[in-house]
Amino acid sequence: MNEMARPDALAADARGRRVNLLWLLAPLLALAVAGAALYVWDPLRAFDTGAPPVEKLTFERVILDGDGIHLKVRAGGSEPMTIAQVQVDDAYWTFMQAPPGSLGRVASAWLHVPYPWVPGEKHEVKVVTGTGTTFKHEIEVAIATPRPSGSALTMQAIVGVFVGIVPVAIGLMFYPALRGLGSSGLGFVLALTVGLLAFLLVDTLKEAIELALRAAAAFQGIAMVLLAATVTALGLFVIGRRRGVPTGLALATFIALGIGLHNLGEGLAIGAAFATGAAPLGTFLVLGFTLHNITEGIGIAAPLVEKRPPLSVFIGLALLAGAPAIVGMWLGSLAYAPQWSAFALAVGAGAILQVIVEVTSYLVRTSQRHGTSWLSPAVLAGFVCGIAAMYVTGMLVKI
Repeated sequence: MNEMARPDALAADARGRRVNLLWLLAPLLALAVAGAALYVWDPLRAFDTGAPPVEKLTFERVILDGDGIHLKVRAGGSEPMTIAQVQVDDAYWTFMQAPPGSLGRVASAWLHVPYPWVPGEKHEVKVVTGTGTTFKHEIEVAIATPRPSGSALTMQAIVGVFVGIVPVAIGLMFYPALRGLGSSGLGFVLALTVGLLAFLLVDTLKEAIELALRAAAAFQGIAMVLLAATVTALGLFVIGRRRGVPTGLALATFIALGIGLHNLGEGLAIGAAFATGAAPLGTFLVLGFTLHNITEGIGIAAPLVEKRPPLSVFIGLALLAGAPAIVGMWLGSLAYAPQWSAFALAVGAGAILQVIVEVTSYLVRTSQRHGTSWLSPAVLAGFVCGIAAMYVTGMLVKI
């Protein structure tokens, strides 16, 4: 009897799956029919008053060399746009567009203008579209853009080592001193970690939003930043708590990952500075970031004080937190774009937010285990000192 009923049950399950598939496809089919009807009938023609379409143009990158001025632009607006003319310092100049033709929504192109720019001078570029709309971009100080080369990338890697790996390694060298601290000292150091991460979170989000506002409107910059940060934080929570609440080495690894993603954004800033030929600016940032990042190594070492790991673990943590600065410098000098830099910083902000929650949770559990309050004066002092240290050293990297 059971063997006879089994084929009927299987057939019923198959019919149920087909019905569910049809119900899934029905809304998609209705959407396709509605879109086709809108395209064929075009009811919006009744509202056409002959006004020109809305056009937007974003300048993403400028390169100056012996051949002139090269601008990477990205189109926005409601219709494809045509770039008709280019002016430099109120004079019309011939230009070559690559790729040629009209620019669709979010499409990008390079404009090559054989203009004899003057080093150290200010130049204003105007792009005129086929509808007569004008978009301006100012070159504050004309400086030849360095050409990418193997030697340049090598030097950037060396600078990245000093920006990311060296300061984090110096901070990790405080580990033996941290192990000698009592329960109050451990609470101070964990709160110090939360404070420096809180500063990094605010600073990273601010920089990400500033870059997002410079990107094309179609990328919805602020929404992109907030969504990327939220998804990253939630994703890392799921990964980190797969096998329980992270402690010890696992927590230190997440701290190093969050700081590494932040250092990726710092590397992008330095790489972009060198790419524009602002070498003094890059050198100043390097010195500032080196001092700024020493505190981060202390934060990575804090969760490791109860059980000493081997030296290889410290080397791995230093590379995880610092090496992304090298990658960021290469990307910033070779293919800088505001929207992707904002996205990278947003991912870093999400990682830092996840780490703040986990370190705070670890601080509360540690205080309860030692029978002390997690809101003790030592904890409050550590939190304030963490923010203060990052704020004071941050003055060196803000110009």
